[in-house]
Amino acid sequence: MHELAEGPLRGLRVLEFAALGPAPMAAMLLADQGAQVLSIEPPLRPGRGAQAVFDPALDVLRRNRRVLRLDLKQPAQLRVAQCLAESAEVLIEGLRPGVMERLGLGPEPCLQRNPRLVYARMTGWGQSGPLAASVGHDINYLGLSGMLHAIGEPGGKPVVPLNLVADGGGAMMLAFGVLAALTRVRAGGPGQVVDAAMSEGCALLGSMIHTLRAMGRWSDRRGDNLLDGGAYFYTTYACADGRCVAVGAIEPQFHEQLLRGLGLDPADFGQPFERASWPRRRQQLAQVFATRGRDAWCEHFAGSEACVTPVLDLDEAPRHPQHVARGAFVRLGGVVQAAPAPRFAATPAAPPRPPAAADAQLLRQWGLDERTARELGAGD
Repeated sequence: MHELAEGPLRGLRVLEFAALGPAPMAAMLLADQGAQVLSIEPPLRPGRGAQAVFDPALDVLRRNRRVLRLDLKQPAQLRVAQCLAESAEVLIEGLRPGVMERLGLGPEPCLQRNPRLVYARMTGWGQSGPLAASVGHDINYLGLSGMLHAIGEPGGKPVVPLNLVADGGGAMMLAFGVLAALTRVRAGGPGQVVDAAMSEGCALLGSMIHTLRAMGRWSDRRGDNLLDGGAYFYTTYACADGRCVAVGAIEPQFHEQLLRGLGLDPADFGQPFERASWPRRRQQLAQVFATRGRDAWCEHFAGSEACVTPVLDLDEAPRHPQHVARGAFVRLGGVVQAAPAPRFAATPAAPPRPPAAADAQLLRQWGLDERTARELGAGD
């Protein structure tokens, strides 16, 4: 595994201080596209902390890594981490504010030793503000952004959208920030700190909702709007077999094909954007969808522009012909997972590989002396 991976980020050297949440996902995104990610992880302590929750052998977010286990409370091993930071182009950390500073690995000493370093920080609330030192999880950051309030059924409480928004949005913001800062460095600019907050990532992902609200086309009532399931032509419907379809027929031509495919006359529906009619129309469509099974409806609408697709479960999704044709899912270490994305025509990513221990040869490449590299490496 000494060879450099393929992908547009081939040759980029990233030092990751392992954490939970979006920081490892951001590092995975970079590693998927060819960056050489060396992950500093604590010594194995099964049954404690994150290792009690996640089986490292099954953790998708750890793929394409080289792993070095260091006890940063030990001065000698802390010095190793400091040395590695001097050789990195990018440093990623997702610990609580102040932790890296207490270790002597904060931005100031790292940038003094390595002025071109992109020092990327991932937290829930950001590095400043009254909540900066407070704990939280995806749902807390999403709640504070205003976006959680908008997700749910009419008259009900907000619905938890898995951990997709804050963790996923935070990872994307961090990866984008890293590449933006790196572009500046490679153009001759200085290294700098990238301060990514999950709560701000949630708010940024809601930009279209803020646009619709400013236009007077979004209310604060859940399930009352175009994109929150309120519109009868943009929602999900249960079918005769208990499975569901997703309907997204917003544009007039798609809306017409949807209604005709259901055996309904578009002329009877008036203006689709008359909100007062939505509950009645949704009930009308629900009755029709309930007459056939999910796959029968999808076959019925196949080839049309009615924007009707199946709601697949986690086992079904990888087997769908669209995903199979594009290789959108791969199996690694017995775990089905999404393949690297996006696709690059000239510099495609290599197939994902499981994490592997850093060996002496790699550690020498990262600037460690022969003796230290041999002591810490997995051997080669």
